[in-house]
Amino acid sequence: ISTAPPDFRPTPNHISKDAMTNPTPAFTSPLAVPAATHSTSSFITSHSSRAALPFAPSRLLSGPSARPRGRGPWVSNVTMKGDLLDSAPCNIKVIGCGGAGGNAVKRMMDCGIEGVEFLAANTDAQAMDQFPVECRVQLGGELCRGLGAGGDPEVGRKAAEESKANIARALQGADLVFVAAGMGGGTGTGSAAVVASVARELGCLTVGVVTKPFKFEGRRRGKQAIAGIEMLRECVDTLIVISNDKLLETVPKDEPLTNAFSVADDVLRQGVTGISDIILRPGLINVDFADVRSVMESKGYALLGIGMAQGENRARIAATNAISSPLLDVPVNVAKGAVFNICGGPDMSLTEVNAAAEVIYNTVSSDANIIFGAVIDETMAGSICVTVVVTGFE
Repeated sequence: ISTAPPDFRPTPNHISKDAMTNPTPAFTSPLAVPAATHSTSSFITSHSSRAALPFAPSRLLSGPSARPRGRGPWVSNVTMKGDLLDSAPCNIKVIGCGGAGGNAVKRMMDCGIEGVEFLAANTDAQAMDQFPVECRVQLGGELCRGLGAGGDPEVGRKAAEESKANIARALQGADLVFVAAGMGGGTGTGSAAVVASVARELGCLTVGVVTKPFKFEGRRRGKQAIAGIEMLRECVDTLIVISNDKLLETVPKDEPLTNAFSVADDVLRQGVTGISDIILRPGLINVDFADVRSVMESKGYALLGIGMAQGENRARIAATNAISSPLLDVPVNVAKGAVFNICGGPDMSLTEVNAAAEVIYNTVSSDANIIFGAVIDETMAGSICVTVVVTGFE
């Protein structure tokens, strides 16, 4: 394990001078867990070999934070929630496209996610009143005049094309961009692909996190969602698609309608938090942006699973619930990569981190590239939550 000098503070050398001086304003599905064939502590020990990374550092990075750390396929990061770097070495931005994307971003902002910049892009000026001025990206000022896209994805796409300069200005300096949207409507469905393409043109690692509509929203929205997802797939490095209908399997049958949509927003939030925490929070063993990029760059479709547990064997149960989540509708053992985050209270032990890691390592493909982090959150006493993003599906 290599450690940086106590006075080392990475600086965002990759951000342009112009960008710095002119900023723009509990699942329960069972899954058999393979029996451990070694001691509790042997897992981390047996996966501590270090090999050269099989990729070049990002062209966006420069200076100390750009150097690949020479890790093998298993990298960990154990941190205290709130111990954010004074000057984060990775600039992460989340941009919500359309109404649903904006709602997800608003929920993330209300939850106080640290070290992440939030943006809302919409054709509806009134819908953006809930955001600070510096977070707003108005789309299609001439085409839509702030009145929305009328549920037409083509209008949403043209509005985003008209505003590409504004989008590029808002995303300037980012290393990792999350594009959040609800598929099926007009603005989100049509603009997400344009926003993602701008982010990739800027050299950002671009991750799409989108939801598919509920069946009760109608066939037209369903068809538009499928077309929008296919279009977005071509413009992102990794695309996480969450089916709202599958979310219904995780909530009580008598759950109010408003709560059902809130659950969808919260799943988007947990997916973003699970990845950003690993990058932004300094750990006992550092996980840098290049590590995450190796798992998520040009990997196609990805799936998200979340599990939570309390009591005895909570870590193993939470990890099992995450990889057997209803949100994961493809067998995890065919995945070529995985990023997972373990979050627990101050009472979470190294043995529990190891137990959760074992479950996931023994489930995914034997040659999968796996990165994990562990975050201590004071508010999680007695509970453990595991968030996993599996990548590399055909």
